[in-house]
Amino acid sequence: MNLISVIVTTYNWPEALKLCLDSLLAQDDTHFEIIIADDGSSPANLAITQAYCATDRVKIHYVHHADQGFRAGTIRNKAVAASQGEYLIFIDGDCVVLPGFIRKHRYLAKLGCFVPGNRVLLSQDFTRQVIDQHVLLHQKNGVDFIAFRLGGKINRIFALLQLPLGPLRGIQSTKWQNAMTCNLALWKDDFIHVNGFDELFEGWGFEDSDLVIRLIHAGVRRKEGRFAVPVLHLWHPQNDKSQQALNYQRLLERVQQQDFISAKKGVSQYIEPLKY
Repeated sequence: MNLISVIVTTYNWPEALKLCLDSLLAQDDTHFEIIIADDGSSPANLAITQAYCATDRVKIHYVHHADQGFRAGTIRNKAVAASQGEYLIFIDGDCVVLPGFIRKHRYLAKLGCFVPGNRVLLSQDFTRQVIDQHVLLHQKNGVDFIAFRLGGKINRIFALLQLPLGPLRGIQSTKWQNAMTCNLALWKDDFIHVNGFDELFEGWGFEDSDLVIRLIHAGVRRKEGRFAVPVLHLWHPQNDKSQQALNYQRLLERVQQQDFISAKKGVSQYIEPLKY
């Protein structure tokens, strides 16, 4: 595998994005690019986050569209269309990764598979402390994280363990549940084959599950990334869930449609024919 494209979704939270990017720029594997997928940040926040692109260690691109509500699937499609890598890693801009995150995702990558990782959630108070003091979580060690857990600052510690699970990583190869784009990797060819995210899923909820279900329908299998590639997820208020019920109903219908593979409104509209 050559270049990896890391798609980082953000919206009006430059302080969190700075922590995310700091952790990515501290990776021990630097053969990757970053595509910031901005789902409509305000002009003031847009100027701040665009300034983060000035680095010579890792190439950073910026993709932005107007704020028309939660359209994470749309901005991720646009970001993939702008990417140059052959392998994609999706994370959220309020997630911090540890120094071996890219290297371990590269190691786990396997043709015909997608790899969902797990996450550790920070408490609301600890998140505020991390933001206000710009705490570099990616520089903390195991003893620090044990102390964070004992102090109720994170919700669990075992997700940070590194375990050589071997063939057990493929034991639930057709499970779509709990595969989320705050930490999901797959081959760009597979993403394009299923036409990426379906932009019919507007508003918060299940656009990532729909992607995974269509990947499975297309024969792409799950390779578990737990106990290898965790992320540290900052606390944030819940998104507007007014579209959740509608999105969930659409998702359940697609679970049953084994031949439904290609998104009705997906990434193809942003990719020129014969370009890729």
